[in-house]
Amino acid sequence: MANTALLVMDVQRDVVAIADDGSGYLPRLRSAIDGARAAGIPVIYVVMGLRPGDPEVSPRNRVVTNAVRAGLFREGAPGTEIHDDVAPQQGDVVVTKRRGSAFSGSDLDLVLRARDIDSLVLTGIATSAVVLSTLWHAIDLDFGLTVLTDACLDTDPEVHRILTEKLFPQWADAVTVEDWLKTVAPQ
Repeated sequence: MANTALLVMDVQRDVVAIADDGSGYLPRLRSAIDGARAAGIPVIYVVMGLRPGDPEVSPRNRVVTNAVRAGLFREGAPGTEIHDDVAPQQGDVVVTKRRGSAFSGSDLDLVLRARDIDSLVLTGIATSAVVLSTLWHAIDLDFGLTVLTDACLDTDPEVHRILTEKLFPQWADAVTVEDWLKTVAPQ
């Protein structure tokens, strides 16, 4: 697992409040985070954050404009903070992005290159947004990819199912948290 990082994306208080379906998502994600730490795999959190005054918000971008209208992703707002159940620990990196992909408008690529990371394990909310966008961006950057299918969550269960069962396996290793932990557990 050398040169691998676990990305925990958009697991922010307001996003969890909207998407959490009561299926045990946060405890599963917590298991993945704890397993990564135990195996010495860096945990990198990615959050969406928009500055006061919205200088990065274009009216042509429906997704970001709708998020602003809904009061989401304001830097410094309590709902924009990473959910307490999976909060970063000392030594974890937190990257702020300005768009859907973890790479868009952030310094994630710089952080990964500085650590010589060439493989990513993707988790987050929403499967059809940050996970899909980041996966495609990472493919174009030649990263090795794993998606923890049950550590991703979407407000539309059918879209989540199609992505994790039909599409993601074509482009990445798509596995459950439990199966992934078997491969990273310290011997």
